[in-house]
Amino acid sequence: MIGKTKIGVIVLAAGASRRLGFPKQLVEFKGKPLLQHSMDVAESLEFDCRILMLGSKAETIGKELKIRNFTIVINEQWGLGMGTSISKGVSAALNVKSDLDHILILLSDQPFVTKEKIQELIRIQLENKKPATFSEYTGEVGVPAIFSKETFSDLMMLKKDQGAKKLILDEKISFETIKFEGGNFDVDTAKDVELLKQME
Repeated sequence: MIGKTKIGVIVLAAGASRRLGFPKQLVEFKGKPLLQHSMDVAESLEFDCRILMLGSKAETIGKELKIRNFTIVINEQWGLGMGTSISKGVSAALNVKSDLDHILILLSDQPFVTKEKIQELIRIQLENKKPATFSEYTGEVGVPAIFSKETFSDLMMLKKDQGAKKLILDEKISFETIKFEGGNFDVDTAKDVELLKQME
């Protein structure tokens, strides 16, 4: 519980990293896999439940992680896209803690996400009482993002390759944003990995 508010967190890590050729979740940055970094950020805050969504190469990835307080959920339909992981993740979080007020979504490959940035995201969400608060980078909005319980049913209805931004495009929800410099750094290719190593 953060304050008097019950918040769950979902770390999305089910993708196949096809362009990279091996799991980007396990690319090392500052001595740990990228996915472990996201999980450690989630561990540093008092969430009421923590869900780790795995899919492609789940067994291989799981062996390299310190799972600690996460509930692992395997998305067997990971190949259909992120929407399926968000849908299953929200359902899993509510199975663990049915009275959540908010759910935060993190990705497995954002090396510059910090505890402080997540705290800011949560603070803005709680202060403004909007259905959602997204991160903003290079003029776009995305994750990390936090959603209030009024959006949970919509999140669970996402299909295939739909991300949470679909709710914005459908104008179903109003939202706040926070600036997240470096939030758009993707680790999709060998060149990206090389660039990341230079930033250590």
